[in-house]
Amino acid sequence: MKAFVLKEPGVVGWYDAPEPKLTPYGAILEPVAVTPCSSDVHTVFGGGSRKAPNLILGHECVARILETGDMVQDFVPGEVVAVPAITPDWRAKAIQEGNDRHASAPFSGHQLGRTQPGVFAEKFLIPDADTTLAKIPDGVTLEQALMCVDVVTTGFTGAEYADIKIGDTVVVMGIGPIGLMAVEGARHLGAARIIAVGTRPICRQLAAEFGATDIISYKDGDVTEQVLSMTGGVGADSVIICGGGDEVFTQAVDMVRYGTGTISNVNYYGGTGMLGFPKFSGGRGMAGKTIHTELAKGGRARIERLLAMVKYGRIDPQKLVTHHLSGLDKVEDALYMMKEKPEDLVKVMVTI
Repeated sequence: MKAFVLKEPGVVGWYDAPEPKLTPYGAILEPVAVTPCSSDVHTVFGGGSRKAPNLILGHECVARILETGDMVQDFVPGEVVAVPAITPDWRAKAIQEGNDRHASAPFSGHQLGRTQPGVFAEKFLIPDADTTLAKIPDGVTLEQALMCVDVVTTGFTGAEYADIKIGDTVVVMGIGPIGLMAVEGARHLGAARIIAVGTRPICRQLAAEFGATDIISYKDGDVTEQVLSMTGGVGADSVIICGGGDEVFTQAVDMVRYGTGTISNVNYYGGTGMLGFPKFSGGRGMAGKTIHTELAKGGRARIERLLAMVKYGRIDPQKLVTHHLSGLDKVEDALYMMKEKPEDLVKVMVTI
């Protein structure tokens, strides 16, 4: 079957891949709509752990079920479903300890397009359909469902781990698609003031629409100094890191308040080495600042909850889809669009 793969670091292309084999609890699906992620860009161009030869890429997908295994109870061939980007092995022992994203090994929840074949192919396998696939409610569009499988859940994960309380001041660093959904999540969790940090005009416009009360940029001066000035020197109650280089981690420690401040990181830092923890703003190790470093929440129940938020009009992530392409062969173009980030791009959807 036709599949878009990582041939070697920095090199992608098309490959005649073997078709997936059905498992008792699994389902074989064909993609209906997909979108490349910045994580796909990191996988291809950013190094990281070594990947299998001709690894099929992709983990953001809405798909049609073609076949189901004998043990599948809740899904049938023909259904169009949302496929979560994070697909934990819900039968792993550590799941019972609450470790759903790193149960079997580090990043074991992130399997599609990483340790198992992804969704950029004519067909793909989900090994455990009932615990993974999400039913799409009536009235939810393809664009909305597609954004929920990764972008919405990642942004909301950032907001949830930021320990936001009613009336808080929250900084969101990096307002690409993930950061925009972190803004939306912070608003829903009760933040009063949301300071979005970003420069691209389309993202600044959408940040305001999703709930940002203030939008700042490094082009206007040091970001930490701007936040401290805006908060009377106290700092933000929470900082959600959704983008940027290694320096943003240090800046987050600098700008979050002492005693009760929380930093929630869903940002990916490429390469190796160390992230800087500033001694002074870190209270020389005693500042009372909490740091969470989180992979997005996944699984069926999570995505169905987010789809319910869409169904009942609480969120509308369709605004994130700024570009449309058609045909599986356009996945390659879409990947390079996400790499190059044209001024008017947030997310690109490829309809198969």
